[in-house]
Amino acid sequence: MGSAPFGESSAADLTMVVPTYNERDRLAELVRAVFEACDVRGVALEMIIVDDNSPDGTGAVADELARAYRLRVIHRTGKLGLGTAVVAGFSVASAATVGVMDADFSHPPAMVPRLFRVLEACRADAVIASRYIPGGSTPDWPLWRRLLSRAACLAARPLSPVRDAASGFFVIRRDIANRVTIRAGGFKICLELLLRGWPCRLVEIPYRFDDREQGESKMSLREAAGYLVQLRDLYALRWGSRIRRRRREYRRFAPQEVEAVLSTARTDLPPATRESRLQETRP
Repeated sequence: MGSAPFGESSAADLTMVVPTYNERDRLAELVRAVFEACDVRGVALEMIIVDDNSPDGTGAVADELARAYRLRVIHRTGKLGLGTAVVAGFSVASAATVGVMDADFSHPPAMVPRLFRVLEACRADAVIASRYIPGGSTPDWPLWRRLLSRAACLAARPLSPVRDAASGFFVIRRDIANRVTIRAGGFKICLELLLRGWPCRLVEIPYRFDDREQGESKMSLREAAGYLVQLRDLYALRWGSRIRRRRREYRRFAPQEVEAVLSTARTDLPPATRESRLQETRP
């Protein structure tokens, strides 16, 4: 069941889904930071927290936050997996654009409105925050984890042009996300949506992934094995299906190009100036 959302006077621009499990220590800080970042950029945010019956009381903290923010809480009976948590959040989202982020500050709150504004400015179907294009990084990871993550992304390259298809930080049009039946219970939900939903206009922008400051890492041998099964199924879908796919448009931006794109969303600039700046980022 879910708590009632905080009262709102206008429609949300963006719904961010935040799966949680034992995240109570910094959840309030995260919620405040994301809403403040969106307020600065003029993005009307709705947040949905999907809690898997956290024994540390994360769900109760989320319920309190729902009294002060445009925030809804979905309480689940157990640890049912990130993939299904995201699907549950998308199913009750009200905004036309939905997104996913972690609750542990590994995904910077300031990036949330940037993802949305880039999607709007580029008329994209999905915008992925990437660790593996110029400007992206994973500075605190040990070598073994970097190699494992890179291998996971390389294994998915024949399936999608996105360099960080294993990203857990992205926004996507809700109508695309909701027409997909998700088969993966693991945390590679982005790849699942890229293949099963087939968004045609893809954009990738860089960010710095900061390792978890609180809580437990999601990485495990079980997750790795599940990813291999997921890849098998998606390869079969991509190359075994006779369904004709529409051609995709893919773009990736360096940090300075992201700033140019964001300037096109500034309402204080004349339309001709905004369009000129956007044209400068096009190949």
